[in-house]
Amino acid sequence: MSKKQPIGTVGLGLMGSSIATCILAAGHPVISLVRTMEHAEAARHRILGYLEELMQEGLLQEDPAMVLKRHVITDDVSLLKGHEVVIESIIENVAEKKAVYAKLESVLSPTAVIGSNTSAIPVSILQDGMQYPERMLGIHWAEPAHITRFMEVICGNRSDLSYAQIILTLAESWGKEPSLLKKDIRGFITNRIMYAMLREAFHLVEKGYATVEDVDRSLRNDLGYWITFAGPFRFMDLTGIPAYLTVMKDLFPDLDNSTAAPALMQRVVGDGALGVSNAKGFYPYTPESAEEWEKSFIEFSYDIRKLALKYSKKI
Repeated sequence: MSKKQPIGTVGLGLMGSSIATCILAAGHPVISLVRTMEHAEAARHRILGYLEELMQEGLLQEDPAMVLKRHVITDDVSLLKGHEVVIESIIENVAEKKAVYAKLESVLSPTAVIGSNTSAIPVSILQDGMQYPERMLGIHWAEPAHITRFMEVICGNRSDLSYAQIILTLAESWGKEPSLLKKDIRGFITNRIMYAMLREAFHLVEKGYATVEDVDRSLRNDLGYWITFAGPFRFMDLTGIPAYLTVMKDLFPDLDNSTAAPALMQRVVGDGALGVSNAKGFYPYTPESAEEWEKSFIEFSYDIRKLALKYSKKI
């Protein structure tokens, strides 16, 4: 394998570990900056497990233990000096993210790309106060980041498009199929569309039109049937465009447009539900069934990747 440029990451939670795994599997040396070394061994063990999964699925040809030797975990930001790409993946908190960028800018060259794995914070807000805001980008991954082909690269108001092109090229070498947002908008592409769907899903349940199970069943067997093959615009091309205009005229005025978070969501979160991670969510779980659902989600992610690659077309 030819020598690849070192990549820096910041944060090794579940998503940060998955991002580091993806980049390591693509052949890069990776230095991961963490706040403290307290959980470094747990992160290293988690990443090794991810690499072993990739090898079992035929997506990694190297010995996972050897790949892991290219990974350095540190709490010393100076080790990132000389890196030309650093990807931050910490909690969605503007102040904490900006504190990280200040540390990075103290050691990185002015032309090094700094990317944030944010899912909702506008990149332009993150650029405020930076010495070199033109090199700041949003780099939005999907979980599990080492399996999915999703990525959005987002420009803030002061981003230089040439830096975005660097990340797009790298992302393709990581096995991603990235999308570019040339203008900044909160939530980007997929989250804006997904949360509009979630709002309507909660509306249907809270108003008594359908149960949680019925909403899930309908979406799995309709939207879930075609969405990996074609996005919404391609799907309209495939199924006939004019009918959608007719439905839009009738349906759009009747859709939920509330701005408050759904009461059901607030109640579930208030009851301490985290989902399968603590076996408490919209559905009832035992610890065993929650673990089985989590395992099935990973297996499905690999299978749907294979199916998507089988039918993928360059547009």
